[in-house]
Amino acid sequence: MSEPTHLLTILFLVPLLASLAIACSPEAVARKMAIAFGSAMCAVAAWLTCQFSLDRAAEFQMVEKIVWFNQPFPVQYAVGVDGMSLALVVLTAFITLMAVMASTSIGDNRPRLYYSMLMLLVFSIQGVFMSLDLLQFFVMYELELVPMYFLIAIWGGPRRNYAAMKFLIYTFFGGVLMLAGLLYMYAQMGGSLTESLSTFDMQILAQRCPGLPKDVQTLACLGFFLAFIIKLPSFPLHTWLPDAHVEAPTPISMILAGLLLKMGSYGLVRICMGFFPFFFIDYGPQIMALGAFNIVWAAMACLIQQDMKRVIALSSVSHMGFVLLGLASLSSAAINGAIFQMLSHGVISALLFFLVGTVYERTHTRNITEIGGGLAKQMPTLFYFWMLGTMANLGLPGLSGFVAEAAVFYGAYTSPMALSTLHGHMVQAWIWFAATGVVLTAAYMLWLLKRLFYGAQLPKWDHHLSDATMIEKGIAYTLCFTILALGIYPLMLTRYYAPIADRLADSIQQRMTACAPLAPNAPVKKISSTATTTTLPE
Repeated sequence: MSEPTHLLTILFLVPLLASLAIACSPEAVARKMAIAFGSAMCAVAAWLTCQFSLDRAAEFQMVEKIVWFNQPFPVQYAVGVDGMSLALVVLTAFITLMAVMASTSIGDNRPRLYYSMLMLLVFSIQGVFMSLDLLQFFVMYELELVPMYFLIAIWGGPRRNYAAMKFLIYTFFGGVLMLAGLLYMYAQMGGSLTESLSTFDMQILAQRCPGLPKDVQTLACLGFFLAFIIKLPSFPLHTWLPDAHVEAPTPISMILAGLLLKMGSYGLVRICMGFFPFFFIDYGPQIMALGAFNIVWAAMACLIQQDMKRVIALSSVSHMGFVLLGLASLSSAAINGAIFQMLSHGVISALLFFLVGTVYERTHTRNITEIGGGLAKQMPTLFYFWMLGTMANLGLPGLSGFVAEAAVFYGAYTSPMALSTLHGHMVQAWIWFAATGVVLTAAYMLWLLKRLFYGAQLPKWDHHLSDATMIEKGIAYTLCFTILALGIYPLMLTRYYAPIADRLADSIQQRMTACAPLAPNAPVKKISSTATTTTLPE
């Protein structure tokens, strides 16, 4: 099948054109234009998916490159998608339309500026997932600071200025670290000495960087790794997220949890694992420990929260710990599970933050104690949506959250890290420790559901609460159906990115053979997303 020219560029530019067009339009039509452009993004993303060749899912397709200049350093416009980035591009278009539809509470509060900033934010996110030039990737990664700052600072809650500034400082600091790693890597590749090696092309760097000396890889990767775990976010650089979520308006929380956090996890896979494999080989057990601690600590923190939005925000920190755990395991099954977790969490978190917003708009409080429970009596439809979102978040079989967590745990426990003579027992202990996070997740999510919807309703809510509107039903049904579809038939998603995960795992495991020998008499396992083979020693 021939690849249509400029299809990616069209999708890349739609949100930018939307931002400019909405900024120049009357206030009264801003929302309608945002919905139209969001629908156009989904249509182009669907067309892109239809044109994508699954036989070459591990390769970049629809590639477009235009060189701007080569001196004093090379700068080019370069976009392309493989199976993993395609899935994230489609997720971006989907969550954007859901967030725009959910922006009913903005009303007459400067809608033109709001929707313009929202589309500019989406433009930067799409740029991260599409970029094949590392300098362009960095620019797109940092561009989201501007619209997100204003979206929180103008339309946020009472402490919006504090939350917006905290988000800006943390993310800007991460950008500085990334720039340092980028420049160091460029210098080590011979950028300042050998013109033939002067490049920011990510396809070329993916071939050359793994050949750098181990100490160079470690130092270069450190800047990228710290920047990405700030965005992920990971302990101890996560404290910006709960404040940003609590103060941000509901649709922006949907984008923040559903898309912005995925920029960090995408960078870990694409750059840290793809360019610097020895960093994960040398520090895999420590990264697994960090992921396990994230899972359990954030889940425990959820148990003492009184703000329902802060519960879901800290839940995001916990669930993104599964990404760290899976990637650091270095097995194909675990990496597949980590990528599935990125995408599944994008939909589940968007649903949960949307549902938090529906309750807040009716009760005008996020404090669980003030709400008092019993909401199911007057909000039965929203209660059913909450029930499905809760079960998906705690990993009920048949929903997308279960698929991701099961793959991560299976892949981690059968990974080379868990079977190594040097770190095996410690790694297995961290995996068991992380498993307690599943129990804690069930505890705080069921506890939240009980305190909101069960029991006697407070007298102040009598005849004051309404059930879901048609728009709310449409958004919730769409997100719930997606969660259910991915849980029942995950292959519809995994077939796009599984070849990438398998290739990464095979490449890293080949380099590990001399670094992490297996325990005596231990089976040698090659974990694949499609099949599992076991070879016993003679």
